[in-house]
Amino acid sequence: MATVKHTGLDQWLADAGNLVPGFVLCAGESYLVQKAVDGIKTRLMRGNTRGVHLETLDGRTTIMGDVIEQISTFSFFGEKKMVLVRQAPMFAVKAGAGEVSYSENDLKRLSDVVEGGIPEGHFLVMTAESLDRRRKIVKTLEKTGLIIDCTVPQGARKADMDDQRQVLQNIAGQILKQNGKTMAPAAFSELADRTGFNPALFAQNLEKLTAYTGNRSAITRTDVEAVILRDKKDPIFSLTNALMEKNTGDALMYLSSLLKDGFHELQILKAFENLVRRMLLVKAFMLDFSQKHPDIRMDRMNFNAFKQQIMPAITAHDQAARDQTKTAVKDLVIAPNPNSLYPVFQTAEKSARFSLNELRSALISLGDLDYALKSSSISAQAGIEQFVMTFCRKGGPHHGA
Repeated sequence: MATVKHTGLDQWLADAGNLVPGFVLCAGESYLVQKAVDGIKTRLMRGNTRGVHLETLDGRTTIMGDVIEQISTFSFFGEKKMVLVRQAPMFAVKAGAGEVSYSENDLKRLSDVVEGGIPEGHFLVMTAESLDRRRKIVKTLEKTGLIIDCTVPQGARKADMDDQRQVLQNIAGQILKQNGKTMAPAAFSELADRTGFNPALFAQNLEKLTAYTGNRSAITRTDVEAVILRDKKDPIFSLTNALMEKNTGDALMYLSSLLKDGFHELQILKAFENLVRRMLLVKAFMLDFSQKHPDIRMDRMNFNAFKQQIMPAITAHDQAARDQTKTAVKDLVIAPNPNSLYPVFQTAEKSARFSLNELRSALISLGDLDYALKSSSISAQAGIEQFVMTFCRKGGPHHGA
């Protein structure tokens, strides 16, 4: 069918003449890939009164046979069905421990399914960390499917850095428009310099700035200097974000970097504890919300719908928490800053990948690990690495009831 660059995806999706095919591959930079997936979800929902049934699979641990079975199985309610396979090893050279890899036979089976025709109303969306256009599978899938190219040059040549800067400018434009803000060129350059080319972190930092400036419409360089650390990365955020994504490789990499930079093990454990407590709070709220509103599903929702349909309930929840003691406010408020809601949306979205029991077990494991580090001579790094691998694996941590 076609390959669409991430820069032209919004225009492609807005054209009513472009129909989403049965197979879509979103490959490249993770933040841009997620935005592409969100765009596909929104497009499939357009004008569809019966909704879209979403099945999400971890491509690192799901074999090709299970992927094909999912896309071939019809939804019980007869609605559209989208099977999302995250981090599929389409071009992986070597699988990590406990992970699957796709053989040439697996890729041929996928090609046969796509060429033979995915059942009408079914959509197989796969994400990958890279896009190798030399591979035969790309040319085959491109004929009848849609490939969304989210790759960005990672080099230090001027042309590469210009492309990277353009990506950050596009992200800034979207976030500033959503929040009714403007940003001086000097402020943008300062933020890009302090963040480096990390689209997810850049967006997170810009959200911080929109909250920091409050009712002021313009974000200045002084604001950036006051709020954003001069660092090419926010390592704690990168680590906790990888945990929420269940991305074992990135989480272990960021953990190793933190320890080498002198972060104390107990400081990292505290960050994990804060993350899991927050995910537990959001998860419990969303489960209660889903019981009261079974027709509203988080897996079918973009940010704007989240603000309209779920945020009013969160606001009411937070007000009830504020009516209690000050201690309870700190522990129970979901959206402490009403001017910065996207992080709340992301937490709700990513918490959906974990069960309530998994998060409870993770909190217990952190308590056990904290006690062990303070009372014995176990290797702190080994203990934290084990927690990361357990938390990120399919099925997550488990404690007997």
